[in-house]
Amino acid sequence: MTQTKLHTLAEVGQSVWLDYIDRTLITSGGLTTHVYRGLRGITSNPTIFQKAISEGNDYDVQIQRMALSGKSAEEIYEGLAIEDSRMAADILHPVFEATEGSDGFFSLEVNPHLAHDKQGTINEATRLFATVNRPNVMIKVPATPEGVEAFHELTEDGININVTLMFSLEQYDQIAEAYISALEKRAANVYSLKQIASVASIFVSRLDTKVDRMLAAYNSPKAEALRGRIAIANAKMVYQHFKEAFLSERWKRLEEKGARLQRVLYGSTGTKDPTYSDVMYIENLIGPNTVNTIPPKTLEAFLDHGVVALTLESDLEEARAQLNDLAEMDIQLADVTQQLLDEGVKQFAQSYDALIKIIDEKKLELIST
Repeated sequence: MTQTKLHTLAEVGQSVWLDYIDRTLITSGGLTTHVYRGLRGITSNPTIFQKAISEGNDYDVQIQRMALSGKSAEEIYEGLAIEDSRMAADILHPVFEATEGSDGFFSLEVNPHLAHDKQGTINEATRLFATVNRPNVMIKVPATPEGVEAFHELTEDGININVTLMFSLEQYDQIAEAYISALEKRAANVYSLKQIASVASIFVSRLDTKVDRMLAAYNSPKAEALRGRIAIANAKMVYQHFKEAFLSERWKRLEEKGARLQRVLYGSTGTKDPTYSDVMYIENLIGPNTVNTIPPKTLEAFLDHGVVALTLESDLEEARAQLNDLAEMDIQLADVTQQLLDEGVKQFAQSYDALIKIIDEKKLELIST
């Protein structure tokens, strides 16, 4: 087996997951090839599924069959997503076994319209987890206030959760606390902790995109020096909070009972600004007990010219100074990250609605042929 940079990353403690899925990737052997290259998981979301289903005809036979059986567009989408989840999880299962359940996961998102519905999220996540019926599936739940509460209950119930749409340190702290306290409740009830896996997904490049626009209004050397720096600084601080939570005596008591770390996952790591390095959100966020979920184009760029080095804890004082400088310019990171959360929930809901519309159109087209 040829050693790639993905294997090298795994050796220093970071797993690479692919932020993309479509049926061809699964059936053509492409995903299997990625696994040989060192890929350790996959994440999906409504925007990814919208792109996959709208841009080709790989799903047409299944759409036609379900349409003829009277399924709604929503039921068809779920059927397609569950089929992809099962097939991808099966291909990733050897990774799941080789890592003793730490990696090899496929992440499937709950309906984004449930982002502010705690009980609806719990019900859907529980149903999807049971329906996919694979030990190496994670259900994605957004880090809204309602999502945090749902995550706590789902973890207590033993369901693997990928907490998504996280931007702020405050969100991270809430999620780490929810995870630890949920496992403490399970332990108190003498339930097993060993099979539960979870990641806390911090979105990166979206933060720079938003902050860079705000910095452009200042037209000063200090503002220019902060361009393209805040997302990485914020991500580094999240990792420091991760270490505080999971190196504590409180966590060690759970670890002795078989609990797994909730790793930090860095998402939205494709570079949006073409003037920046196309691998900046990979190279600058490498550290132990982390995951980076990478879109295909960025993954190929990193394999081609990326550098593997432990960077996540380098220049921490500079990162803190950058965040302080931003605050001194009266750009409040808490407000920015709240806007990003609101926009992310809205964007995923819009992608979901567009996807349902596309399926409805395909239903009519395929039934009439």
